[in-house]
Amino acid sequence: MPFARIDLARGKTAEYRATVGDVVYEGIVGILKAPDGDRFMVIGEHAPENFVFDPNFLGIKRSPDLIYIQVTSTVGNTKEQKLAFFRHMADELNRRLGVRREDVFISLVFVDREDWSFGNGEPW
Repeated sequence: MPFARIDLARGKTAEYRATVGDVVYEGIVGILKAPDGDRFMVIGEHAPENFVFDPNFLGIKRSPDLIYIQVTSTVGNTKEQKLAFFRHMADELNRRLGVRREDVFISLVFVDREDWSFGNGEPW
């Protein structure tokens, strides 16, 4: 059960945001192996003064078109799956939206099943 949070600077079209969501979902299902239909995400837009990043950290040249992608999921993905997910996000966002690979910032957070409640105040 992954939950994705996608953050970007304000001003992108609804179609752009939907495509970013589609790419993330496809990676979650196709690479991280979540079940089909397990689509839970929030896409947030931020004013430039609230969208903070270092444009040169680790020698990577970032632009205002930076996209933050954070996926919280249960433990279980291999290092190879994680690396494939990173590559897929950068490659597909570049191919489908022209996003520079340097502008794809990803954080994977893994938690135990007991850390989730899908509703009704009940644990997973």
